[in-house]
Amino acid sequence: MNDRDLMQQVVRLAREAGAATLPFWRADVAVLTKADASPVTAADMAAHHVIAAGLQRLAPQVPVLSEEDCNIPLAERAQWQRWWLVDPLDGTKEFIAGSEEFTVNIALIEQGRVVFGVVGVPTSGRCYYGGSALGAWVEAPDVPAQPISVRNAPAAGATFTVVASRRHSSPQQERLLAGLSAAVGELALANIGSSLKFCLLAEGAADCYPRLAPTSQWDTAAAQGVLEGAGGEVLGLDGKAFAYPPRESLLNPFFLALPAAAAWRAKLLALASAV
Repeated sequence: MNDRDLMQQVVRLAREAGAATLPFWRADVAVLTKADASPVTAADMAAHHVIAAGLQRLAPQVPVLSEEDCNIPLAERAQWQRWWLVDPLDGTKEFIAGSEEFTVNIALIEQGRVVFGVVGVPTSGRCYYGGSALGAWVEAPDVPAQPISVRNAPAAGATFTVVASRRHSSPQQERLLAGLSAAVGELALANIGSSLKFCLLAEGAADCYPRLAPTSQWDTAAAQGVLEGAGGEVLGLDGKAFAYPPRESLLNPFFLALPAAAAWRAKLLALASAV
Protein backbone atom coordinates (compact mmCIF):
# COMPACT_ATOMS: atom_id res chain seq x y z
CA MET A 1 0.00 0.00 0.00
CA ASN A 2 1.47 3.38 -0.95
CA ASP A 3 1.46 6.33 1.46
CA ARG A 4 -1.48 8.07 -0.21
CA ASP A 5 -3.68 4.98 0.09
CA LEU A 6 -2.45 4.39 3.62
CA MET A 7 -3.38 7.96 4.54
CA GLN A 8 -6.94 7.38 3.34
CA GLN A 9 -7.19 4.28 5.51
CA VAL A 10 -5.94 6.27 8.51
CA VAL A 11 -8.60 8.93 7.87
CA ARG A 12 -11.24 6.22 8.30
CA LEU A 13 -9.50 4.98 11.44
CA ALA A 14 -9.39 8.48 12.95
CA ARG A 15 -13.13 8.74 12.39
CA GLU A 16 -13.68 5.42 14.18
CA ALA A 17 -11.53 6.55 17.09
CA GLY A 18 -13.37 9.87 17.28
CA ALA A 19 -16.71 8.08 17.40
CA ALA A 20 -15.42 6.02 20.32
CA THR A 21 -14.85 9.20 22.37
CA LEU A 22 -18.31 10.69 21.93
CA PRO A 23 -20.26 8.51 24.41
CA PHE A 24 -18.03 9.97 27.15
CA TRP A 25 -18.26 13.61 26.03
CA ARG A 26 -20.33 15.85 28.30
CA ALA A 27 -21.19 12.72 30.27
CA ASP A 28 -19.47 13.53 33.57
CA VAL A 29 -16.64 11.15 32.71
CA ALA A 30 -14.24 10.18 35.48
CA VAL A 31 -10.85 11.90 35.29
CA LEU A 32 -7.61 10.29 36.42
CA THR A 33 -4.23 11.99 36.80
CA LYS A 34 -1.15 10.51 35.14
CA ALA A 35 2.35 10.58 36.55
CA ASP A 36 3.11 13.83 34.70
CA ALA A 37 0.01 15.44 36.29
CA SER A 38 -1.90 15.50 33.00
CA PRO A 39 -5.49 14.22 32.95
CA VAL A 40 -6.70 11.06 31.24
CA THR A 41 -10.23 9.74 30.78
CA ALA A 42 -11.98 6.65 29.48
CA ALA A 43 -12.41 8.52 26.20
CA ASP A 44 -8.63 8.78 25.76
CA MET A 45 -8.30 5.07 26.33
CA ALA A 46 -11.21 4.12 24.09
CA ALA A 47 -9.67 6.06 21.19
CA HIS A 48 -6.25 4.60 21.93
CA HIS A 49 -7.52 1.03 21.75
CA VAL A 50 -9.34 1.66 18.45
CA ILE A 51 -6.23 3.26 16.91
CA ALA A 52 -3.77 0.67 18.20
CA ALA A 53 -5.86 -2.20 16.85
CA GLY A 54 -6.49 -0.43 13.56
CA LEU A 55 -2.85 0.40 12.92
CA GLN A 56 -1.90 -3.17 13.72
CA ARG A 57 -4.29 -4.32 10.99
CA LEU A 58 -3.10 -1.74 8.47
CA ALA A 59 0.65 -2.03 8.99
CA PRO A 60 1.61 -4.71 11.51
CA GLN A 61 5.31 -4.14 10.91
CA VAL A 62 5.21 -0.43 11.91
CA PRO A 63 5.55 0.28 15.66
CA VAL A 64 3.31 2.74 17.49
CA LEU A 65 4.21 5.45 19.99
CA SER A 66 1.00 6.70 21.59
CA GLU A 67 0.54 9.14 24.44
CA GLU A 68 -1.36 6.36 26.20
CA ASP A 69 1.40 3.78 25.57
CA CYS A 70 4.67 5.69 25.60
CA ASN A 71 6.85 3.85 28.11
CA ILE A 72 9.07 2.43 25.38
CA PRO A 73 12.82 2.53 26.10
CA LEU A 74 14.94 4.82 23.95
CA ALA A 75 17.14 1.84 23.05
CA GLU A 76 14.13 0.30 21.32
CA ARG A 77 12.80 3.50 19.75
CA ALA A 78 16.23 4.40 18.39
CA GLN A 79 16.03 1.38 16.08
CA TRP A 80 12.79 2.52 14.47
CA GLN A 81 12.99 3.88 10.93
CA ARG A 82 9.24 4.27 10.36
CA TRP A 83 6.65 4.51 13.11
CA TRP A 84 3.27 5.90 14.10
CA LEU A 85 3.07 8.85 16.48
CA VAL A 86 -0.40 9.09 18.03
CA ASP A 87 -2.38 11.29 20.37
CA PRO A 88 -5.70 9.46 20.74
CA LEU A 89 -7.40 12.51 22.25
CA ASP A 90 -5.58 15.83 22.05
CA GLY A 91 -7.21 18.48 24.18
CA THR A 92 -8.25 16.30 27.11
CA LYS A 93 -8.76 19.40 29.26
CA GLU A 94 -11.07 20.83 26.59
CA PHE A 95 -12.89 17.49 26.44
CA ILE A 96 -13.38 17.47 30.21
CA ALA A 97 -14.67 21.06 30.10
CA GLY A 98 -17.26 20.09 27.48
CA SER A 99 -15.61 22.03 24.66
CA GLU A 100 -15.76 20.82 21.06
CA GLU A 101 -12.04 21.61 20.62
CA PHE A 102 -10.50 18.16 20.98
CA THR A 103 -9.02 16.02 18.25
CA VAL A 104 -7.75 12.58 17.29
CA ASN A 105 -4.19 12.70 15.90
CA ILE A 106 -2.29 10.05 13.93
CA ALA A 107 1.02 10.72 12.16
CA LEU A 108 3.34 8.47 10.18
CA ILE A 109 7.00 9.30 10.84
CA GLU A 110 9.96 8.16 8.76
CA GLN A 111 13.51 8.85 9.94
CA GLY A 112 12.26 11.65 12.15
CA ARG A 113 10.19 13.49 9.51
CA VAL A 114 6.41 13.52 9.15
CA VAL A 115 5.23 11.57 6.10
CA PHE A 116 1.58 12.47 6.66
CA GLY A 117 -0.78 13.36 9.45
CA VAL A 118 -4.50 12.97 10.12
CA VAL A 119 -6.41 15.19 12.54
CA GLY A 120 -10.00 14.19 13.25
CA VAL A 121 -12.54 16.42 15.02
CA PRO A 122 -15.04 14.03 16.62
CA THR A 123 -17.77 16.54 17.47
CA SER A 124 -18.15 17.80 13.89
CA GLY A 125 -16.92 14.80 11.94
CA ARG A 126 -14.41 17.00 10.11
CA CYS A 127 -11.06 15.48 9.28
CA TYR A 128 -7.90 17.28 8.16
CA TYR A 129 -5.15 15.27 6.51
CA GLY A 130 -2.03 15.75 4.44
CA GLY A 131 1.71 15.50 4.05
CA SER A 132 4.48 17.52 2.45
CA ALA A 133 4.59 15.31 -0.67
CA LEU A 134 0.86 14.59 -0.74
CA GLY A 135 -1.08 17.87 -0.40
CA ALA A 136 -3.70 18.62 2.25
CA TRP A 137 -7.48 18.35 2.52
CA VAL A 138 -10.38 18.85 4.86
CA GLU A 139 -13.33 16.48 4.69
CA ALA A 140 -16.69 16.70 6.41
CA PRO A 141 -19.43 14.06 6.67
CA ASP A 142 -21.29 13.66 3.38
CA VAL A 143 -19.15 16.39 1.75
CA PRO A 144 -16.34 15.60 -0.72
CA ALA A 145 -12.82 16.36 0.48
CA GLN A 146 -11.67 19.89 -0.30
CA PRO A 147 -8.00 20.81 -0.85
CA ILE A 148 -6.68 23.42 1.58
CA SER A 149 -3.69 25.75 1.50
CA VAL A 150 -2.07 28.38 3.67
CA ARG A 151 -2.30 32.07 2.94
CA ASN A 152 1.02 33.86 2.54
CA ALA A 153 -0.48 37.16 3.70
CA PRO A 154 -3.83 38.31 5.09
CA ALA A 155 -6.39 39.43 2.55
CA ALA A 156 -6.45 43.15 1.74
CA GLY A 157 -7.72 45.02 4.77
CA ALA A 158 -7.61 41.94 7.02
CA THR A 159 -5.63 41.75 10.25
CA PHE A 160 -2.60 39.50 10.68
CA THR A 161 -3.87 36.60 12.80
CA VAL A 162 -1.75 34.70 15.29
CA VAL A 163 -3.01 31.42 16.71
CA ALA A 164 -2.55 31.05 20.44
CA SER A 165 -3.33 28.41 23.02
CA ARG A 166 -6.23 28.94 25.37
CA ARG A 167 -4.13 27.64 28.24
CA HIS A 168 -0.42 28.12 27.54
CA SER A 169 1.83 31.09 26.93
CA SER A 170 5.20 32.28 28.24
CA PRO A 171 7.15 35.53 28.67
CA GLN A 172 9.25 34.63 25.62
CA GLN A 173 6.13 34.16 23.52
CA GLU A 174 4.75 37.51 24.63
CA ARG A 175 8.01 39.21 23.64
CA LEU A 176 7.92 37.49 20.26
CA LEU A 177 4.35 38.65 19.65
CA ALA A 178 5.25 42.21 20.58
CA GLY A 179 8.12 42.17 18.07
CA LEU A 180 5.93 40.61 15.40
CA SER A 181 3.29 43.27 15.90
CA ALA A 182 5.92 45.97 15.43
CA ALA A 183 6.92 44.30 12.14
CA VAL A 184 3.54 43.49 10.56
CA GLY A 185 1.05 45.72 12.35
CA GLU A 186 -1.81 45.00 14.69
CA LEU A 187 -2.29 41.33 15.56
CA ALA A 188 -5.55 39.50 16.01
CA LEU A 189 -5.33 36.50 18.33
CA ALA A 190 -7.27 33.34 17.50
CA ASN A 191 -7.54 31.25 20.64
CA ILE A 192 -8.33 27.60 20.04
CA GLY A 193 -7.48 24.33 21.71
CA SER A 194 -5.60 21.21 20.65
CA SER A 195 -3.99 20.60 17.25
CA LEU A 196 -6.69 22.70 15.58
CA LYS A 197 -4.23 25.60 15.87
CA PHE A 198 -2.17 24.15 13.02
CA CYS A 199 -5.32 23.42 11.02
CA LEU A 200 -6.38 27.07 11.11
CA LEU A 201 -3.11 27.94 9.40
CA ALA A 202 -3.42 25.06 6.96
CA GLU A 203 -6.83 26.22 5.71
CA GLY A 204 -5.74 29.85 5.38
CA ALA A 205 -7.72 31.17 8.35
CA ALA A 206 -4.66 32.39 10.28
CA ASP A 207 -1.08 33.43 9.60
CA CYS A 208 1.27 32.20 12.30
CA TYR A 209 1.40 29.87 15.29
CA PRO A 210 4.41 30.43 17.56
CA ARG A 211 4.70 28.00 20.45
CA LEU A 212 7.21 28.99 23.11
CA ALA A 213 5.67 26.79 25.78
CA PRO A 214 5.80 23.02 26.36
CA THR A 215 4.31 20.41 24.02
CA SER A 216 4.93 16.71 23.49
CA GLN A 217 5.77 14.98 20.21
CA TRP A 218 2.28 13.47 19.85
CA ASP A 219 0.70 16.93 20.28
CA THR A 220 2.16 18.28 17.04
CA ALA A 221 3.19 15.63 14.51
CA ALA A 222 -0.15 14.88 12.83
CA ALA A 223 -1.14 18.52 12.44
CA GLN A 224 2.36 19.35 11.22
CA GLY A 225 1.77 16.89 8.38
CA VAL A 226 -1.45 18.69 7.48
CA LEU A 227 0.23 22.09 7.55
CA GLU A 228 3.18 20.95 5.44
CA GLY A 229 0.81 19.47 2.88
CA ALA A 230 -0.97 22.83 2.71
CA GLY A 231 2.22 24.78 1.96
CA GLY A 232 3.27 25.56 5.50
CA GLU A 233 6.24 24.63 7.60
CA VAL A 234 7.19 24.09 11.22
CA LEU A 235 10.60 25.34 12.31
CA GLY A 236 12.63 25.34 15.48
CA LEU A 237 13.67 28.73 16.82
CA ASP A 238 16.98 28.10 15.05
CA GLY A 239 15.18 28.06 11.70
CA LYS A 240 15.73 24.35 11.12
CA ALA A 241 12.93 22.04 10.04
CA PHE A 242 11.07 20.58 13.03
CA ALA A 243 11.67 16.86 13.33
CA TYR A 244 11.05 13.92 15.67
CA PRO A 245 14.36 12.15 16.21
CA PRO A 246 14.51 9.44 18.85
CA ARG A 247 15.54 10.99 22.15
CA GLU A 248 15.04 10.27 25.83
CA SER A 249 12.56 13.09 26.38
CA LEU A 250 9.34 13.10 24.37
CA LEU A 251 8.92 16.84 24.95
CA ASN A 252 9.30 19.13 21.95
CA PRO A 253 11.55 22.15 21.72
CA PHE A 254 9.83 25.47 21.00
CA PHE A 255 8.66 25.99 17.42
CA LEU A 256 7.15 28.33 14.85
CA ALA A 257 4.42 27.26 12.41
CA LEU A 258 3.93 29.49 9.37
CA PRO A 259 3.43 29.59 5.59
CA ALA A 260 6.67 28.51 3.93
CA ALA A 261 6.55 31.41 1.44
CA ALA A 262 5.55 34.17 3.87
CA ALA A 263 7.28 37.48 3.14
CA TRP A 264 7.74 38.08 6.89
CA ARG A 265 9.43 34.70 7.49
CA ALA A 266 12.95 36.13 7.93
CA LYS A 267 11.70 38.76 10.37
CA LEU A 268 9.96 36.15 12.48
CA LEU A 269 13.10 34.00 12.62
CA ALA A 270 15.18 37.01 13.63
CA LEU A 271 12.74 37.78 16.43
CA ALA A 272 12.72 34.15 17.55
CA SER A 273 16.50 34.00 17.74
CA ALA A 274 16.48 37.02 20.06
CA VAL A 275 13.96 35.78 22.60
